[in-house]
Amino acid sequence: MRIERVDHERPQASAEALRALIPSGASVRPEVSEIVDAVRRGGDEALMDFVVRFDRGSSPVRVPTEAIDAAGAALRGDVRAGLEMAMANVAAVAGASLGDDAELGLPQGQRVRIRELPVRRVAIYSPGGRNPYPSTVVMGVVTAQVAGVEQIAVCAPAAHEVVLGACALLGVDEVYAMGGAHAVAALAYGTESVPRVDVIAGPGSLYVQEAKRLVSGDVGIDGFLGPSDLVVLASGDADPDLVAVDLLAQAEHGDGTVVALVTNSESLLAVVEARLAEGADTGAVAGLVRVASLEAGCAVVDAFAPEHLSLAGPSAEALLGRDFLAGCVFVGAVAFGDYVAGSNHSLPTGGAARFASALSPRAFRRRMAEVQIPEAAALARAGAPLARAEGFRIHAESMEARVRENETP
Repeated sequence: MRIERVDHERPQASAEALRALIPSGASVRPEVSEIVDAVRRGGDEALMDFVVRFDRGSSPVRVPTEAIDAAGAALRGDVRAGLEMAMANVAAVAGASLGDDAELGLPQGQRVRIRELPVRRVAIYSPGGRNPYPSTVVMGVVTAQVAGVEQIAVCAPAAHEVVLGACALLGVDEVYAMGGAHAVAALAYGTESVPRVDVIAGPGSLYVQEAKRLVSGDVGIDGFLGPSDLVVLASGDADPDLVAVDLLAQAEHGDGTVVALVTNSESLLAVVEARLAEGADTGAVAGLVRVASLEAGCAVVDAFAPEHLSLAGPSAEALLGRDFLAGCVFVGAVAFGDYVAGSNHSLPTGGAARFASALSPRAFRRRMAEVQIPEAAALARAGAPLARAEGFRIHAESMEARVRENETP
């Protein structure tokens, strides 16, 4: 693991130094654009070329239902129990975030009903570069199910058995053994064997996320969920072994991952640095930031806006409840959030926590108004002049045409 000491004189400079460690999607943009365009124009023929080339797969890409059912039946008991706990907890947290429909009457006589409806068809992307991620299947599929989505597909490179087993537990029988930018393109635009979807959600490589960004004008996405990052804000009374193991755990995500320790304790920093140096080289980068105070540390956190923020040590933990700019805040091992805590592990990365949120049912729902206008006179008196002021004469006539004969427009 590469370990970097970064500027700690100014919070913004420290955050920028940490952010510079994160690889940018711009580096793969030209290649991703070519792949997406090829699949959009070439359909299955182009898709299968990429599947053979990048996924080492073959046609057909959709995994047979029998294979999914068999994988579900073959799940090891402890793995099944873990998945079932994750499914229940994610469903409980997701369900708490659903909004209710509303209906109201307005003074001019019209009634407006606001409805929140699920999109009809979504795809959950489960990465498969270094390891299989059945946990991502749970996070995405359960959240979509809570949102009320009826058609859910899973895209899983290599279609590992434990991923198929999770799909079986969740009742998902549409699984595609493909990954990368070509998979995103196929899901966004459809091919002869892959029906298009309305929303694509899930983390993945720079290629996957850049492809999601590229197709986002034509399909909904949950956001840019690229390489993982974690900031541990630790006070001097934190346990250095726990801090180090949390950083090393997140570093397991590999290339592009950035983990950082922000602390006002030089002695803690030195001990954790030594622990990190002893860890396995996963390709991740660790940033070490010493600040004058925990308040200065909070400023670094907000400027960086991490995907995960861990508060370590009693003094730092006392800051829980502060309005941090972070995807998810933890007191306790961040790894619980990756699996069974109930919070979603599909989180905004690369500083997007300033404006974006964790995956929730809202990513799979749309709001729609239904308007009934039994009496048009008052509305026409107000609306028609506005339409004419904008140069839309027929708009005005359309409103006025709804006024009954005995009404005065």
